[in-house]
Amino acid sequence: MSYYVLIVVMVLGITAVWVFQTVPQGENYVIERFGKFSRVIRPGVNLMIPYADQIRAKVLMKDQPIEIPTQDVITNDNVVIKTNAIAFIRVMDPEKAIYEIENYAEAISSLIQTALRGVIGDMKLDDALSSREVIKNHVIQKITPEVSEWGIRAKTVEIKDINPSESMQQSMEQQAAAERRRRATIAEALGDRTAAILNADGKKEAMIREAQANLEASRSNADAARILSKATEESLEKVNQAVRDARLSAFFLLGENYIRAMRDLANSPNAKIVVLPPDLLNSVKSFFPKE
Repeated sequence: MSYYVLIVVMVLGITAVWVFQTVPQGENYVIERFGKFSRVIRPGVNLMIPYADQIRAKVLMKDQPIEIPTQDVITNDNVVIKTNAIAFIRVMDPEKAIYEIENYAEAISSLIQTALRGVIGDMKLDDALSSREVIKNHVIQKITPEVSEWGIRAKTVEIKDINPSESMQQSMEQQAAAERRRRATIAEALGDRTAAILNADGKKEAMIREAQANLEASRSNADAARILSKATEESLEKVNQAVRDARLSAFFLLGENYIRAMRDLANSPNAKIVVLPPDLLNSVKSFFPKE
């Protein structure tokens, strides 16, 4: 008799476990009754009909990360780049998430990969490398209508890596090296040009200064000549007043110029020997009229 009581107690205990189903926080259970969707039970203690109700799926209601694997994508200018990402989703309707799609995590991963190829494929390499935020927003816009039908909300898609392929990286490095060499050549040429301009400006300034000095010297010589001419004129005037004979004044000036010319010839660095006429005194006297 006690044997049958033990069996009844065990059956009642198992039945009690099936009748009272505890759902942990952050999860929902999808319940089927006789193989057909019945309801979704929430966190806490829920009543189940033994042998009729069964748990179809346990669905996380928290944010879930989905890793998007690395893939090759061709840009609009036919450059192959490698990119990967991570998405964060949240199930909003457990019934749709279970019955509208076979495996929503894999489906969303494939959908994001396709969206990435489409978005980056419409961009040039430089734009793709510098526009992660733009790519992210476009991808979310593309996948939102689809995932909404599955009862899921795509919160964000973060681009982890977006890099050119190895061959493209080598080409970019070579291009960058060539660009650096070009800039160095331009800088050197500009330096030479600047030096040439400065040198020319220096020569120009020196020539201007020399011309100004020559002009000042010419003005000084002209002033000296005017002063000398005036002094000579005054001397002649005094001689005229003294001798009262215009011819004597002219002969006096001619003799003075003759003596000055002989003096300059003697002082010239090119003159080694100065030959004076034997009758120098007579030569000077010849400038004066005979009485």
